[in-house]
Amino acid sequence: MAYRQAAQAVAGRPARRDRGAGGERTVLGVPERFMRPRIVLALCVGILVAFGVLMVYSASSVTALADTGDAAYYLKRELMFLAVGLVAALALAVLDYHIWVQRFLVPIWIVTALLLALVIVAGTDNDMGATRWINLGFFDLQPSEFAKITIVFTAANLAESYFERGTLDWWGFLKLLAAGVGLPLLLIIIQPDKGSTLVLGLTIIVMGYLAGVPRAYLGIVLFLGVAAFLALSLKDDYSRQRLLTMLDPESDPFRSGYQILQGFYAFGSGGLFGVGLGFSRQKYSYLPMAHNDFIFAVIGEECGLVGTLGVLAGFAVFLWAGLQIARYAPDLSGRLLAAGCTSLVVIQMLLNVSGVLGIFPLSGKPIPFISYGGSSIIASLMLVGLILSVSIHSRLPETSHDGMRRSWQVAPGEPGGYDAGLSFVGEPVARSQRPRRDDAVGRRAGSGGPAGSRGGARGGLTVMEGGSGRSGRGSSGRGAPGRGTTGRGQRGRIDLGPSASERLRDRRGGPRGRR
Repeated sequence: MAYRQAAQAVAGRPARRDRGAGGERTVLGVPERFMRPRIVLALCVGILVAFGVLMVYSASSVTALADTGDAAYYLKRELMFLAVGLVAALALAVLDYHIWVQRFLVPIWIVTALLLALVIVAGTDNDMGATRWINLGFFDLQPSEFAKITIVFTAANLAESYFERGTLDWWGFLKLLAAGVGLPLLLIIIQPDKGSTLVLGLTIIVMGYLAGVPRAYLGIVLFLGVAAFLALSLKDDYSRQRLLTMLDPESDPFRSGYQILQGFYAFGSGGLFGVGLGFSRQKYSYLPMAHNDFIFAVIGEECGLVGTLGVLAGFAVFLWAGLQIARYAPDLSGRLLAAGCTSLVVIQMLLNVSGVLGIFPLSGKPIPFISYGGSSIIASLMLVGLILSVSIHSRLPETSHDGMRRSWQVAPGEPGGYDAGLSFVGEPVARSQRPRRDDAVGRRAGSGGPAGSRGGARGGLTVMEGGSGRSGRGSSGRGAPGRGTTGRGQRGRIDLGPSASERLRDRRGGPRGRR
């Protein structure tokens, strides 16, 4: 490929760059293995976000008109949050992810811990039964949404320090993991926010599996986590009632089971293809939090089973693209960061959908990219920016062949050759431009062997290794196949081996087979 590009450059023709130096296809000059999942991820997120904005407007228009007199009130706020999230995502995508995972991890962790502690001291519950927000006047900040990113940073950094760099021993790794990951999780549990804790716990297990933590340890952690979740769910009346409502929502259809039953009615009304965008009946004050926690039920009513499966398919594509980016990341921290951010989004989506369908207790977690929520949409787009940062800053590992290829240079045509450019197999050469036989023979005699004849007969193709004039077999005319020989002007040539006539002779000069 390098020869063909050089020939096209000499002949004045543009060089094709649809394949890399190793024969791999490229997209916009980037190897396909990096560019294809990057493009798929960006397109998938764009479609999900656009569909989410449409559904937020459809699900919230009635409530917004009744509460504020402006049917597009929540739509305008969602677009504002979306703009902030896009700017943050672009900034994170351009910057190298090592800055956050290594250089600025400690200050990021300290700010996150302070915000989580501030929620406990001066937070608000927004009449939701749990203190999770900090009222900023124009915006209610939910620090736990951004704490997920910090915890993924911390876990990726510690895993790389232990498994790849070897700067931590096992007990040091466990101690720092308990402090760096365990303390933020504890502050989130105190709020209480069991949904975020569950999402983070499962994400840490996924990252541990990819990092190489023994499966026995991961199994123990998973078992203890499930036991702790059940204990917390049965501890207070509020959480216990959610668990009982999941098991039998019709036991209290007008109080604890009201919301989930209204979601069932929405799915039943939608059928296969739905009642049409904007024509939901449940959003007319029947279904609480229709534009947030239960937006999946509105999608099922307006778009039907086809619409809900389309949303799940979109997140499946997102999962594939994120894991592909993690697969080709240049180091362990990049792999864990991409896989952790992808897992956060997908696990949170599954948690919301399973709660709306009644197969898991309601968690109050929104669907990323789809549900209304300032902190949710900003944090979700930041996760996408980090995944793209891993993809953008991934590089193919350089081999010894890459270094040798960069040292090659194309020499100008030799006397007796043709000046129209280099000739390769399959490329026609005019008869008038072909070298004459006596010129080729003369160059063969002057170049010191068959390598010279081949170089002259092919129009003066000469490859120099850094201009040093050295070769693989010295200056002798005959060399091993594929080795460099020294020709006229001390330029290293490619020796393609002895000629056909010489291959038929033995070492003593006689024909083979005759002794």
